[in-house]
Amino acid sequence: MHRHVRGKWVCRRCEKLIQKPVPPHVIDKGIRLRGLLAQVLVAKYAEHQPLYRQAEIFERAGVAIARSTLAQWVGACGVGLEPLALVLKRRCWPDKSCTRMKLRYRCSNPELGRTHRAYLWSYSTTQYDPMAAVVYDFADSRSGHHARSFPRRLVW
Repeated sequence: MHRHVRGKWVCRRCEKLIQKPVPPHVIDKGIRLRGLLAQVLVAKYAEHQPLYRQAEIFERAGVAIARSTLAQWVGACGVGLEPLALVLKRRCWPDKSCTRMKLRYRCSNPELGRTHRAYLWSYSTTQYDPMAAVVYDFADSRSGHHARSFPRRLVW
């Protein structure tokens, strides 16, 4: 259990209450354990571990975290990381190494049927860029207009 104590002071002359500000959170009014949020994201995306399995692992360790809570954390972290994704999109370049992967996913739209085909396009930085990065872009078709409409590199 973490306990964070912030001091409060009162000015003797004006009787104004002064308190140290709360450090920024990844999730507003949420937990302050950035390491736990990073561990959930790494386990989900790098180690391909679904959230229900992570919830079971936490429960065996004696910490009950609901799968819905984990899903909310992943969504909030995704929103928080969106500025980074936009910067990476500007650095990456659709070139001959641009690839696409076919996906099947369940859709709630009954007109599309039970499963729907979609594509995940990958864009990477060039070999001359000092920063190696890959950006994945979700698309509903394999048409080349997705690569042509991908954000172009900006001058830094």
